[in-house]
Amino acid sequence: MQKNNNLKKALFLSGNEALALGAYEANVKVASAYPGTPSTEIIETLSTYDGLYTEWAPNEKVALEVALGASIAGVRAMASMKHVGLNVAADPLFTASYTGVRGGLAVVVADDPQMHSSQNEQDSRHYAMASKTPMLEPSDAEECRSFIRDAFRISEEFDTPVLVRTTTRVSHVKGLVYPEGKVREVAEPGLARMPEKFVMLPAHARRRRLFVEERLRRLREFAEAYGHNRIEWGSKEIGFITSGVSYLYVREAFPDASVLKLGLVYPLPEKLIKGFAEEIRTLYIVEELDPFLELQVRAMGVECIGKGVIPACFELNTARLKEAINGEKSEVFEPVKIPPRPPALCPGCPHRGIFYNLSRLRLYVTGDIGCYTLGALKPLSAMDTCICMGAGIGNALGIEKALGEDASGRVVAVIGDSTFIHSGITPLIDIVYNRGNTTVIILDNRTTAMTGHQPNPSTGRTINGTETNEIDLEALCRAVGVRNVVTIDPHDIDNTYRVIKEEVKRHEPSVIISRAPCALLPEVRRLRRPVFKVLEEFCTGCRRCLKLGCPALQWTGIDREEAERRGRPKQKGYTHISSVLCNGCGECEMVCRFDAIVKEAEDA
Repeated sequence: MQKNNNLKKALFLSGNEALALGAYEANVKVASAYPGTPSTEIIETLSTYDGLYTEWAPNEKVALEVALGASIAGVRAMASMKHVGLNVAADPLFTASYTGVRGGLAVVVADDPQMHSSQNEQDSRHYAMASKTPMLEPSDAEECRSFIRDAFRISEEFDTPVLVRTTTRVSHVKGLVYPEGKVREVAEPGLARMPEKFVMLPAHARRRRLFVEERLRRLREFAEAYGHNRIEWGSKEIGFITSGVSYLYVREAFPDASVLKLGLVYPLPEKLIKGFAEEIRTLYIVEELDPFLELQVRAMGVECIGKGVIPACFELNTARLKEAINGEKSEVFEPVKIPPRPPALCPGCPHRGIFYNLSRLRLYVTGDIGCYTLGALKPLSAMDTCICMGAGIGNALGIEKALGEDASGRVVAVIGDSTFIHSGITPLIDIVYNRGNTTVIILDNRTTAMTGHQPNPSTGRTINGTETNEIDLEALCRAVGVRNVVTIDPHDIDNTYRVIKEEVKRHEPSVIISRAPCALLPEVRRLRRPVFKVLEEFCTGCRRCLKLGCPALQWTGIDREEAERRGRPKQKGYTHISSVLCNGCGECEMVCRFDAIVKEAEDA
């Protein structure tokens, strides 16, 4: 990768890229993450800088524990993740609030209002209050750079981890960023025996519990003077308290209003808020998702308007904000409406063969998080649950135990290779330990595809492409007690059908490893694979191939006259294969019963 060492001029960066730059400037030495949109590019970008260690961890809990360990060793460290990842990392976060730090520790969490690539909306600001940890919330790319620098300084000054919250818009929208250069080395790394601080036995934890409350008191005082909690005076007829990307919507929709912009969203500056409120005739609290700020402001005895008019679901924007407050739509701010574009598995995707056969077998499929979640959509319609990372395996066992013999041979769990390592191993152990019969299909496409092809422990490469130990999934499954482990090529439609049908009938745990690389991996795209075509004279219009749901397969309708000319008066059309989209996997050729699909080079 090309190293990014040009820090002398303004840069045009996304929020995630700016967070990486700010962490580099702050002299972070260790950074760990698990990829998850919209946070992925933070560590990807940071890995291009010299002089620090970056890694993809198996999951977010491990990432935070690695970062905390580095902090304990006296260096600045960072963990980053998306909002649902913070749920996984909550266990170490809450205790890290008690232990505090040695080197500065920043935890970046990227929320996803509107659920662009997530299974839920979650307001991670609640974690700041629950864990009694300060939280910063930048509004744009430049604030991402400067706020992460502040996070390390606050962390060390107050002996605390610091949460930095972004949202999808802040993470991905680009803006001008003004580098300042690296800060000096902040501490001398090394081991220091401090059991009263870092060994959370009850006796130690009770003392640290009191420390946390005293720290919150000092942080509240700090919030009053923190420069990124600022008032921008305008008309005092209407005023706003806001933070994050909502600040930009407020400024665009109501440019003449007074605004109290909060950069530190927990704890809040009570004196500053009350002083601002006293000057304002009508006060609004504008925030995406939950009334986090509003409830705290109301608890201060300040009269305000919030979620009574501001939507609590999905993303805000300038138009929604003006409509909520003014009560009428604004044509000027009305978003452009575009045709819907439903997502689909890519042409040549190895998951297609699995879900096509699961659909044929009419199995109940407990699913998981990844590209393969698209197997739930028509025409495959072959996924029945998707809860969180690793849940599909536990769901399957729960269904089996609830229904007994009625579930036998009817339920199968699917999970990706990266997700299996993240959260699938322990529920697989649960199946073995508690004498379940569930069949688990591990969809090993040799990458973490959904978030942009990051390596994981089963690929044999690190974040920088360095070769490393490759997890042997077959051996791992056998090591936890699964005796029946079968590896298949999912593009082989007939064999895949046979194997799944056999394995789900077993009266003991079974694992099928579906191994074929993602069609979009560079090494796969470089291969010259055959393109397939349809021989129209042989196509009967049965549409069997269309059940694969491949975007390269397109239906062409014909009228009655054309059908009669073809000698098939009831035929309503035929399949066409786009030579541009075809990836040469050959699955359509296998499912065609009339030999109507052949390789481009072949003649009928």
